[in-house]
Amino acid sequence: MITVRAARPADIPAMEALIARSGIELSDGFYSKEQAEAVTRHVFGVDSQLVADQTYFLIEKHGELVACGGWSKRSTLFGADRAKQGADPLLDPATEAARIRAFFVDPSAARQGLGRLLLTHCSDAAAAGGFHTLELAATMPGVPLYLACGFTVVERFDITLPGDIKVPLAKMRKSIAPAIGQRHPPA
Repeated sequence: MITVRAARPADIPAMEALIARSGIELSDGFYSKEQAEAVTRHVFGVDSQLVADQTYFLIEKHGELVACGGWSKRSTLFGADRAKQGADPLLDPATEAARIRAFFVDPSAARQGLGRLLLTHCSDAAAAGGFHTLELAATMPGVPLYLACGFTVVERFDITLPGDIKVPLAKMRKSIAPAIGQRHPPA
């Protein structure tokens, strides 16, 4: 039995633990041990604004947390609470892309379609919010999933973390159809 539900503040400790496991174990073969540890420690984690906005979700399998991730109508592209600075203004769905944020799957549940399920759920919710485009900053372990789901790489870049550790990311984008009833008639 697999369920998708909105994350609640009480879920944050369990999600943070899943994110730490996922960040280290699923980075093997994509990042060095030092890169995986640095990005997990300094970047990965829950953005509590998404929980408050009810745009961050978790997947439970037989009542156990196995994946989490969300979408955002705010300008932050990536990073947990500890990486944010200042206000996080709302995006304009008519001209800006919704963000796909913080997707993590428990290593014991990897490659079972949970990331794709969560991405479909978030894409549908963003479309219902009037967005026409999705954008994300993918880690290298996430790039194959996003490519398989129709995203394209629009920019490759590195972030530099403490200890002068450089971690490559890919900015990716995908067009989506707005939800029925959200489509605007031709001008």
